[in-house]
Amino acid sequence: MCPECARPVAACVCRQRQAAVPRGDGVVRVERQTQGRKGKGVTVITGLPLAEDALQDLARELKARCGSGGTSKNGLIEIQGDHRDLLVEELKKRGWDAKRSGG
Repeated sequence: MCPECARPVAACVCRQRQAAVPRGDGVVRVERQTQGRKGKGVTVITGLPLAEDALQDLARELKARCGSGGTSKNGLIEIQGDHRDLLVEELKKRGWDAKRSGG
């Protein structure tokens, strides 16, 4: 039995959440990408050590802050357009060690 969720270890929910959080070097990187998007640029945020549901919540808040669309998938956030400066400042306000990368 798991001491946190009181379920059998095979059906433990809390350990699955812990395993779903990606581990990185502690630096959140914000870069612009156009590859595979027919020249349309998106701002990509990588390195966030968040579970998928928390990542989706953060993506929703950042998209609203930028006034733009986007998505969160595979442990990263994509926001349409070039919002690197705004996003780096917003992530720093929220306590993340964010760096702007890319040209």
